[in-house]
Parts: sequence; C-alpha cells; structure tokens
Amino acid sequence: MDVLRDPAPSSDLPRGGVVTIGNFDGVHAGHRMLLAGAVARARELGVPAVALTFEPHPEKVLRPDSGLKLVNTRAQKAQLLERLGVGTLVEIGFDRRFAAISAQDFAREFLFRRLAPAEVRLGTNFRFGSGRLGDVNFLSTLGHEMGFAVVGVEPLKEGGEVVSSTRVRREIARGHVDEAWRLLARPFYVDGRVYRGKRFGRQLGFPTINVNVENELLPAHGVYVTAIHIPSYSRVFPSVTNIGVRPTVYENSQVTVECHVLNFTGDVYQEPVRLSFLRRVRDEKVFGSSMELVAQIRRDVQAAELYFAQAGLPADELVRR
Repeated sequence: MDVLRDPAPSSDLPRGGVVTIGNFDGVHAGHRMLLAGAVARARELGVPAVALTFEPHPEKVLRPDSGLKLVNTRAQKAQLLERLGVGTLVEIGFDRRFAAISAQDFAREFLFRRLAPAEVRLGTNFRFGSGRLGDVNFLSTLGHEMGFAVVGVEPLKEGGEVVSSTRVRREIARGHVDEAWRLLARPFYVDGRVYRGKRFGRQLGFPTINVNVENELLPAHGVYVTAIHIPSYSRVFPSVTNIGVRPTVYENSQVTVECHVLNFTGDVYQEPVRLSFLRRVRDEKVFGSSMELVAQIRRDVQAAELYFAQAGLPADELVRR
C-alpha cells in the first residue's frame, strides 16, 4: 500500500478510484464494513481503492484539552487498512486553517480536482468541512454536478448501539477488552519495545517483559490474559499482563506494562513486541506481603492457562480470529 502524507497539489495521486473518507481510529467493525464495500467496488471497476484520512485526528486540533487517546498508532492504522485491501492511503494534514475550509471547497479541491474519483463511499453519520456542514446528502449533490457517484453506508450497530471509535475507546479505557474485541472484530493490541526493568518479577519466580508502549490508549489498571507476538521468535506466546503502578512494591510509581510469558525463558531486551489483550482477570490490588502477591500471581497465571486451554486454539490463531 502507498501512503501519501499531506501530498502537494502537484503530487501524482491515484485518480479515478473508489474513495472512502474517515478518521478510521481503531479500524473497527463498522470501518471494516465500509472499507470492504469500497474495496469490492474498486475491484469490480478495476480502479484503485483509496482511503482519505486526516492527521492529526481533528479532535486533537479543535479540542486540544479533550484528552483524546487514540486506539491505534499511525503505523498500526496504515497496516490495518492495507490488510483490508486499501491500495493507497492519503493522509491530509489537519490544522485550524484546514478546518476552516468549507465542505464545498473540500469536495472540489481534494476530491474532484486531485482524486477525480469514480465513486466516494462514506458513513451516513460522517461530517466534514467547516462547521461540519458536509454530509453524504451534501456530497451526493456535488458529486452529481462533478461526475462522481456517492454511496452512503449506514453505521453498523452492535447491541443496539452504533459501533464507533468513541465507544471502542470507552470500553478499552474501562478494561472491557473482550467487548472491545467484539467491536473491533479483532483483539485490541499495543506495540512497544522491551526495556530492562528492576527484575522484581524474576525474584518472585515470575519473570516479566517490561514493554515501553507506543500507543496512547491503555486498558484500565489490572491484570489481563494476553498474547504476545515476539518477531524474533516468529511466534505468538500465551501470556498474562499487569498494567498499573505496582502498589505492593513501589510508592508513587509510574504506570508500567509487565508481561509474564507462559513457559518462556528467552531474553528479548530492546526487541519490538505486539501485545494483544484477550480478557480481563482482575483489578490491581495492594497486598500485605510478597507471599500474598506471589500467591495471587500464581492464580493469575492459572487463569491465563485455563483461558487458553478452554479456547482450544494456539495463541496466534486466537489473535488472528
């Protein structure tokens, strides 16, 4: 997939394709439905499948104090879009100047003149342009004038509620990673690099991998059943992960992500890893002694072992489901 970041007006953009527009944070099940239709239509017409998105996320520019934490990193989003069949990702630089562009000027400049699409597909709840005045009906009228078709796609609903990036973020932040899995149609994961910690887990008999996470959003503090992909081993391993401040061991500690990999003794210091969250086990707790902590960790490991045994699938297949 080609990634074109804030291309100049003179750039050689893919013209005549099927274009989807959105922020695509999380690339959740609703996004997947929209993108699947666009990719299928592009293949039917024999034209490029193009996703048009905005960087940074508009809310970070228009509401900088909102505290928005995104589901994906920029690289993760591109990777997910590529897997779904998108041929070109066009990232438009978003700032307050861009936010002031009217919906009509956006359609004329960025769609008609620069991309000349055969068809544009977007969610019926998507808004664009200054004051969020542009929608699928507005674009349909302009498309008729400019010579491209517009298809509005109704939002996907799950449990009577629209599947949205906001909903996914809420579930992850609450620690409801199994619900997030359902909404994303894949487990929520974070990428990061292993750093050397204080080796306290090793002293307790449960060595951990400390992960310096690249993602902005983490699940709520607690213990989770996870699967960790270690590229140098070309494998996904069952694991159990703690997110929190380790209150039994340290006071005023920073938030850490510590992963105990089941039946693993390798050294992966400074290596990249991907950590997928499958189920929440428990809240973070303060224990009265190291012995109590060890007993609880043992129960956490048993909970993870039971989860994978009952799943009846290797960790790598669970992550791919």
